[in-house]
Amino acid sequence: MYPIKLKPAFKDYLWGGTRLRDDFGKDCDFEKIAESWELSCHKDGNSVVENGEFAGLTLAEYIEKQGRGVLGSNCGRFENFPILIKLIDAKDNLSVQVHPDNEYAQRVEGEYGKTEMWYIVDCDEGASLLYGFKENITKEEFRKRIENNTLLEVTNSVPVKKGDVFFIEAGTLHAIGKGILIAEIQQNSNTTYRIYDYGRVGADGKPRQLHIDKAVDVTKLGPAKTYPEAPVICEDGWKKKLLASCEYFTVHSLDIESSARLSADEKSFVNILVLDGECVLSSDSYEDMKLKKGDSVFVPAGFGSFELKGKCSAVMTSID
Repeated sequence: MYPIKLKPAFKDYLWGGTRLRDDFGKDCDFEKIAESWELSCHKDGNSVVENGEFAGLTLAEYIEKQGRGVLGSNCGRFENFPILIKLIDAKDNLSVQVHPDNEYAQRVEGEYGKTEMWYIVDCDEGASLLYGFKENITKEEFRKRIENNTLLEVTNSVPVKKGDVFFIEAGTLHAIGKGILIAEIQQNSNTTYRIYDYGRVGADGKPRQLHIDKAVDVTKLGPAKTYPEAPVICEDGWKKKLLASCEYFTVHSLDIESSARLSADEKSFVNILVLDGECVLSSDSYEDMKLKKGDSVFVPAGFGSFELKGKCSAVMTSID
């Protein structure tokens, strides 16, 4: 058992940019890298083990070989791998969209729904995103505004800055705005209902598909809930802050000045995604691992204590 360094799967959606290559060192031949799936067992894009005896296996194949014990006892309530972690570079606006909850998604799409959170890694000055509605509206008004292209008149535009957090429950209308780079931690699902897409066309020259009827079925037609902000906890040589916690994931930010002592116990694996700086992952049972900006590491449940030495910022995800 050892910490698994991961290679991501990539997506080249038309709204993507080049920052994941230029700023995060992602090795990909796509002209645009919209998303890098840093921790993924999804059929639409698997992370791949980079180091050790399991190098070359997908994360899903590694878990199959090692057994579900590497996920931890808290993951026993999930049929499949519970989460998907991405870096997303929005060079242009993403479509206005919504994700269904588990009941609707399993019944209609054959996979789980999607609750997610966004952590603003960086953004252009003046950047904003769409998050719910300004006030409650009816299904009839929702459908009519989609049809006559006035939907944005009633949606809630929120200015953003580096370090902001948005918790997006299934059913919440949302859209990442241009000039924003985020870390997204979400349920392990790829079901998205596109509602409005600024009249854009895909690579085939045709307008991208919209999913109006399904969106009307699942969208919560009111303001999004504000997620409470947690205090910063100062430790010796590092700081941490709870960003979001729900039944699917718990996410902390880490701001490490010199070193941080962490642990992956029998209850849950731990994922470390480095967002800035460099560090060394050190433990008593495995060789030191150098980590830089953009690196993602899966630490199996039961691995025990480990240390991050250096100066860096990261997000840490586990299942509580």
